[in-house]
Amino acid sequence: MRALFIGDVVGRPGRQSVARWVPDLREQCAVDLVVANGENAAGGLGATPETLRELREAGVDAITLGNHVWRKREMARSLDKMDGVVRPANYPPGSPGKGAAIVKTSQGHEVGLVSLVGRVFMEPLDCPFAVGRREVDLLRETTPIILVDMHAEATSEKVAMGWHLDGRCSAVLGTHTHVQTADERILPGGSAYITDVGMTGPFDSVIGVEVDRVITKFVTGMPTEFRVAKGRPGLNAVCLEIEDDTGRARSIERIVRFDEDWPDTREQAKEC
Repeated sequence: MRALFIGDVVGRPGRQSVARWVPDLREQCAVDLVVANGENAAGGLGATPETLRELREAGVDAITLGNHVWRKREMARSLDKMDGVVRPANYPPGSPGKGAAIVKTSQGHEVGLVSLVGRVFMEPLDCPFAVGRREVDLLRETTPIILVDMHAEATSEKVAMGWHLDGRCSAVLGTHTHVQTADERILPGGSAYITDVGMTGPFDSVIGVEVDRVITKFVTGMPTEFRVAKGRPGLNAVCLEIEDDTGRARSIERIVRFDEDWPDTREQAKEC
């Protein structure tokens, strides 16, 4: 089976990019399943049921969330009712929603999906390594095809998770830092790995935020309201080919899409 995993969707530009590119990629890459990290889909910080519904209508089959899952209060009320949406599994027991799920593709494949959030430079939650191993082992009782979203700040923590789960899942895919890395590979045990899938949203930005506002924050140290940028929208993703019977990854390919004719300078982008 083949799966497309889309990096962190940021605000309206990210949602528009999903709607723009997913139909083409589904056909070009002949994918059976499309998964997206949607934790920043609403205004660049958090998600709402409406923004996640918009992603589903644009062709996304399943959604992972991250450390901003509770930014919008309506998510706490709605997450239990959402199929195919997983929040980090290492949140405390009793948190709304599920940290792992099994989704079915149009071809009838059962695919396990796990979301984890790191602890380095982030909240002191339950150990993602212990929780990740537990959730993956439970899913393997049903299916060998399992995708793990490792939502973390530190590259070392993501790399370590890749090795920790190698051979137990089909892929460990890093998210959260919004910059696509060039280290995609198949680990010795058969798991695909990349440190960060990247970002889907305004490319002419600082990881999705208006450039001038971020520079002001760095230069002055003063509190600054961050806003989703209006620059050139694009999509970062990876395409995975996975053996149906073993769950071993055969290949992982980085994907970058953006409109070539979009203004690529800050001044031009502001005028759009």
